[in-house]
Amino acid sequence: MSVRSFLFLICVVLAAQLGTSPAHAQVTRLRADACYATAPAAFSASAASVSRLRFDCAKAPAYKAYRDGWVWLKVRDPARLAHLPAGWQLMTDQARFVGMTVIVTGTDGTAATTHIAPGAVGDHWALGGMLRFPVDRAGAQVRDVYVGYQRLDDLSLMRKLVAADPPTVLRLEGMWLCLMGIFAGAILSAFAYNLLIYTGQRLVFQRWYLVWSTLALGYGLTWTSVFAFVVPEYVGPIAVRADYVLVSGLIAAGNMFFLSVIEEGILPRWLFRCGRVLACINLGVGLIAAFLPIAAPVTIDRWLNIVFVMSALCLGTGVVVALRARSRVVWFYLAGWTPVLCVFALRVARNFGLMVQDDVIDMATFGALAFESVALSLAIADRFRLLGKERDAAEQARKVIEVESETFRRAAQTDYLTGLGNRAAFQSCLRTMCDAAASAPFMLLLIDVDYLKQINDRLGHDGGDLLLGKVGRGLAAAGGPNAHVSRIGGDEFAILLPWDETGEQRIRLALDAFQGATLTHGGRSWALSLSIGVARCPEDAAEPEVLVKNADLALYQAKQDGRRRLHDFAPRLREELDSRQLFGQEARQGIERDEFSLHYQPIVDLDTGAIGSYEALLRWQHPVHGMMTPAVFGGMLNDRKLGLAVQQHVLEMGLSTLRDHPERVPRLSINLIAAQLDSPQAAARLLARMHDFGVAPERLCIEVTEDFVLGRAVDETAKALGLLHEAGVTVALDDFGTGYASLIHLKHLPFDMLKIDRSFTLSLFDDDGQSEAIIRAIVGLGEALGKHVVAEGVETECQRRKLAEMGCRLGQGYLFARPQPLAAVIRADAPSCLA
Repeated sequence: MSVRSFLFLICVVLAAQLGTSPAHAQVTRLRADACYATAPAAFSASAASVSRLRFDCAKAPAYKAYRDGWVWLKVRDPARLAHLPAGWQLMTDQARFVGMTVIVTGTDGTAATTHIAPGAVGDHWALGGMLRFPVDRAGAQVRDVYVGYQRLDDLSLMRKLVAADPPTVLRLEGMWLCLMGIFAGAILSAFAYNLLIYTGQRLVFQRWYLVWSTLALGYGLTWTSVFAFVVPEYVGPIAVRADYVLVSGLIAAGNMFFLSVIEEGILPRWLFRCGRVLACINLGVGLIAAFLPIAAPVTIDRWLNIVFVMSALCLGTGVVVALRARSRVVWFYLAGWTPVLCVFALRVARNFGLMVQDDVIDMATFGALAFESVALSLAIADRFRLLGKERDAAEQARKVIEVESETFRRAAQTDYLTGLGNRAAFQSCLRTMCDAAASAPFMLLLIDVDYLKQINDRLGHDGGDLLLGKVGRGLAAAGGPNAHVSRIGGDEFAILLPWDETGEQRIRLALDAFQGATLTHGGRSWALSLSIGVARCPEDAAEPEVLVKNADLALYQAKQDGRRRLHDFAPRLREELDSRQLFGQEARQGIERDEFSLHYQPIVDLDTGAIGSYEALLRWQHPVHGMMTPAVFGGMLNDRKLGLAVQQHVLEMGLSTLRDHPERVPRLSINLIAAQLDSPQAAARLLARMHDFGVAPERLCIEVTEDFVLGRAVDETAKALGLLHEAGVTVALDDFGTGYASLIHLKHLPFDMLKIDRSFTLSLFDDDGQSEAIIRAIVGLGEALGKHVVAEGVETECQRRKLAEMGCRLGQGYLFARPQPLAAVIRADAPSCLA
């Protein structure tokens, strides 16, 4: 058959469809004559239960009324079905739903009920994109007809509800088969012709034409349910989802074909950009309509129709520009697209409710697409005569640009060291998952690699990088295929994972097993330690920023509890943060109002009971909460500026005590925070301040904890402590035995005194000798290294005797005295001597 004959045949078929058809006269439209009711998701569909629903014949319910439940349509006037014989069919167009039920009640009170669901439509599909439900009884014997949908996209998207007798249905399906046969033949013939040419030429517009024809064929066979002859369940909601993607891809591919087939240099650059952007928007909106419920279905459908119109306007502008530039190819394109655009304009008008629903427009659509496939093939053939070698060069350049753009895009979302996502990728994924958290809850895990600075010092920066790479691979394996793992900072990682109890238990076990993994580099090894904070969305927070803050609070708590552990977010952490912030706001006023004071606890000789020195302990006489210890307000000291202000006030009070009461307080131990000894200059300022008060360095002992040492640059800390030690200030390591790497610190840092943590003293007789063994080891270590050892938390005479027996010379605790104000120390008549 020649091209001219084929085009003539298509025109004849189109004319026949656009003319009056006897089949339409036998179709009874019921959609506009329906009443509506809604029911909850747990509604049990039966003739009796549905008949009790309150139907509204005036207006359709709002989408939110049935979004998660049922919506029912009832034929208002069943008498309109009276002319139909037995075996007539109730037909409705395809829509997306979770379940669909059709109930036909007879005048005798009996009911026939049919249930279908996505993937289980059975033989209830019909050509022309319809779902059909045969009715055995004659229309005159029907009392009620109900059609119910569970979680329907939107009533406005369910546009057809008709009744037809068997001969009419048969004629309609015959017409659809004839039309789709011509449609498929035209598309496949043009596809084969251009595929053959493509193997020799490989030009851009050929590819777009092949893509367009493939999508057109897929769209036609999907929309009309012809594919159901091969895949019976490829109908109903499944076909609707596919239709969104196919029709949006069809419009996008048509845009790109037009931009690439017009002769080079005719279309302005802005039009190219506009066309490509609209093509991407078309495809993006189609994918959103199919898979991402970010808005109400009717809203997304409106977006899709609006984007279609915008694409048509862009093409129209391009056609006008090409015509004015005397393009030859545009005439073929115009001939092919004019019928399609006209038909699609009618479809958009129908979708916006400006025209009634009718099969004629749908049939004309596929006839026009078949016509267009042939016309575009002619445009391609003509275009070949106009292209030369420069077209190949331009195409190659475009490929290079696309590859580079994709490379840059990936680089912008990828961490260079681990190959995982970076902070930008994490934030993008977090926002997306938060938007869908109502239906898809997830968990956020923030992970810190503990002691990375020490690892770099021990293994070198290349060893630290190897550790981070190992951590990244381990976290990706622990998260599994559904997790999004990112490196969001130097030693910080994040995992986003869909939440369920099984998945949470699995990743907890995987991360626990990963803790302690050994890294060996350059002959040195390091055991991996991870601190992990967990928060869940939407349970713990629904907003991305709040969720991250909550997970960070849990991470902070994991570090406070000793690191190398996983901690879940709890509301009390937020309350504690608020409390710290509140105390922080009040602390500066507290300094000005002289609300802070020092209480003094003696450090005594365990053998003689003589007081050798005191430890200054901070107290806050709060105007509302009364006397508070650092156990209540100490968290605020972690803020560098505020903590430094309070601790400087503590130092001033302690130096004043040493200056004013040398007989009663011969030596004083003061706890310092990291900000007070972050450099040799800070140590020099401390010595200068002691000189201002006239206090000899030998009378001051500064106490620091292992957390203080681990949190600072070791070199700077060592210089500061060394400067104080050389000046005569005693340096004590507080809470000894509860942290990590203590022996390393004893070797590199100038400690004069070890203070045994009170937890060992309190359990001296309660843990089968374990605490005793630890204390003996610490005492022996102190003697061997020439350091004083002080046991904290001595509360009973038995503890004192046991500690003295083990060789511990010094102790402090409630057995000797509770911390008391300076006035009480001054009044006390107790002997004192330097230890």
